[in-house]
Amino acid sequence: MHWTIRGGRALAGNRLSSTDIHVAGGKIVPAPDREAQVIEANGLLVLPGIVDIHGDGFERQIMPRPGVRFDTALALRDTDRQLVANGITTAFHGVTISWEPGLRSAEAAADLIAEVTRMRSSLRCDTRLHLRWETFALDQMPMVMQWLSLDPRPILALNDHTTGTVMKGTIARKIGQMASRSGLSQEAYTALLDSVWSRRAEVPAAIEELASAARSSGNILLAHDEASPEERLKFRQLGAVTSEFPLNRETAEAARAAGEHIVLGAPNVVRGGSHNGALDATDAVRSGFCSVLASDYHYPSPLHAAFKLARPDFDDLAETWALVSANAAMAAGLEDRGILQPGMRADIILVDARDPAHPHVVATMVGGDLVYSAGGHGVSVPSLSRNAEGVPA
Repeated sequence: MHWTIRGGRALAGNRLSSTDIHVAGGKIVPAPDREAQVIEANGLLVLPGIVDIHGDGFERQIMPRPGVRFDTALALRDTDRQLVANGITTAFHGVTISWEPGLRSAEAAADLIAEVTRMRSSLRCDTRLHLRWETFALDQMPMVMQWLSLDPRPILALNDHTTGTVMKGTIARKIGQMASRSGLSQEAYTALLDSVWSRRAEVPAAIEELASAARSSGNILLAHDEASPEERLKFRQLGAVTSEFPLNRETAEAARAAGEHIVLGAPNVVRGGSHNGALDATDAVRSGFCSVLASDYHYPSPLHAAFKLARPDFDDLAETWALVSANAAMAAGLEDRGILQPGMRADIILVDARDPAHPHVVATMVGGDLVYSAGGHGVSVPSLSRNAEGVPA
């Protein structure tokens, strides 16, 4: 399908300008085609699609209440609609592989990964995997090893919530919630945690083994919840050159000094701070030690965070939008998206930002296919493309 997006203000280069965007063969091209369908975007912003490097909001569709589980395929289709409606054109589903049973078990991960693999060609968003391996999930490591070779290659995050749970007393404050998620009683959950913690001497060697396998397989490697510059150095030496959700300013500054990406949560910006007392993302962005914002647990947040951080005249929107698009694409190893220029993949969104506090997506294009249109808003959008199953997207 050939398209011309006409009349909008496009974020082409480092500023918004009245530039038409032309699409052919799934890519942005320099000149229009005579057969191109026209999308009238008067009064709208034309922006690169959002690349969400870390999001687990899909878990709410699978288990909206503790112990209440829905079909995975149903949950993924509902999630897919949420993604494109919020301008997310590339999504890495953060799949936790833990020693816990229940929602974050290896079995639940295997089910989700199988469904994403089966459904991927029919989903509207370019849906990929972000394997969040809990480093104490030693018995589950062989499964993770196998998943490293999936196509497209998943991101691998080294994720240690076990140490913090034991050492910082989290178990006393959140045991009810954690036990409910796992389907265990509080007593059984505590006993399982004690058993897992008893194997902590095995963890460092397991981390090195899996990191080595990821490097050999070509997976992007992230380190999650690092607590100090020393931890940043340790994981950097293992090949994890992106710091995901560092716990303090010193660690984030150490990553930035090394020229590395730092990923924080967009909901943190939208809400005006972290919900759990972690690093303030707005301050981190302003201070230059946050380069990527991810949806984390809330898909509308990347869109809203970028606009909340921008000046009212949008003169610096190129900088704030890069947090959710160009920089995120670079951190994920995706060189074909994140900016609007000829030769790049045509992942494009049209945004009505007349009320900057409440921007909303009017249309979404993924790989040159028009997959979402809100209708109205003064924009003329042709009929939606059809997906791989032959039904309207």
